Amino acid sequence: MDDLLLRSLTPSVLAVVVRRGADFAAAEDAVQDALVEAVRVWPGDTPRDPKGWLVTVAWRRFLDATRADTSRRRREDRLDEEPAPGPAPAVDDTLQLYFLCAHPSLTPSAAVALTLRAVGGLTTRQIARAYLVPEATMAQRISRAKRTVSGVRFDRPGDVSTVLRVLYLVFNEGYSGDVDLAAEAIRLTRQLAAAIDHPEGAGLLALMLLHHARRASRTGPDGSLVPLAEQDRGRWDTGMIAEGVGILQAALARDRLGEFQAQAAVAALHADAPTAEETDWVQIVEWYDELAGLTDSPVVRLNRAVAVGEADGPRAGLAELAALSDSLPRHTAVAAYLHERDGDLATAARLYAEAAHKAPTLAERDHLTRQAARLHAERR
Repeated sequence: MDDLLLRSLTPSVLAVVVRRGADFAAAEDAVQDALVEAVRVWPGDTPRDPKGWLVTVAWRRFLDATRADTSRRRREDRLDEEPAPGPAPAVDDTLQLYFLCAHPSLTPSAAVALTLRAVGGLTTRQIARAYLVPEATMAQRISRAKRTVSGVRFDRPGDVSTVLRVLYLVFNEGYSGDVDLAAEAIRLTRQLAAAIDHPEGAGLLALMLLHHARRASRTGPDGSLVPLAEQDRGRWDTGMIAEGVGILQAALARDRLGEFQAQAAVAALHADAPTAEETDWVQIVEWYDELAGLTDSPVVRLNRAVAVGEADGPRAGLAELAALSDSLPRHTAVAAYLHERDGDLATAARLYAEAAHKAPTLAERDHLTRQAARLHAERR
């Protein structure tokens, strides 16, 4: 099959699908699916009209994805606004699909990406942002995953760790406010935690509940971001916090620490503080040390630098930050915050403005822009 032909046809096929009514991101995903199908089918049966074939397949894939997304949203609409505590109902087909997509023939990262795209309803762009990689790289990863499982019998479900990772990323995307998937992720995690004997299932559920308990206070009436230190703690859901803490304590008592339990412990310390000033930052640093040992994640180390800045002073935090790559997302925003805490308002204002240009969401960009404007006003 002529790969050059496929590449040459891609822009025109994409343009046709967009003209038919698909938004650009969805059209890209549909065309990518059509190209994968062409790689599989064309060597044995090359169509007379390659472009027409690709347009037809891509449009069908777009319609299928739209129907699947509509069905998923209907399921979410049937849920209460806040996930109910207590026993979970029987495991449904959605959770089974998560396990099937986490196929043993795939690497964990490929399985997560494929599941997020095929079942979670996220776009390639959203998945790429979650993984901190370019969109083109993620599109290739998903395409390779689809090719790998093409023709494979889905009779060997994937492992629990991969499914937990998928649910965590789905929740994070929903929690960010871009797509409202948080409640669905909690519902499925409840089912999983009830169905398996795995402390990280409980740890993930606790983490989700502790974060979701603060959701109402995370934005102002105008949709602007409200930092944790400035949130109205009276609006936090104390019942959900109590449930999350109880689940976490039971998981930690089993002495099988995992990254979700460690993250939940950090969230619990924030939730336990009556005021921001009473936060136990020293213990939070200790939990970040545990988490860094478990994951060696640069994002964890970035968060740890903030915690060190609170526990030991902003210069200690800046020293930790200096050891990290400035290409990390939100690195510049953290630097701005620590410089402001250290009294260097000019540097902080400059960095806030720089961070605003790099912000991944409009709400975050507006928040950082306001921070820069506030410091400029204070310096006059």
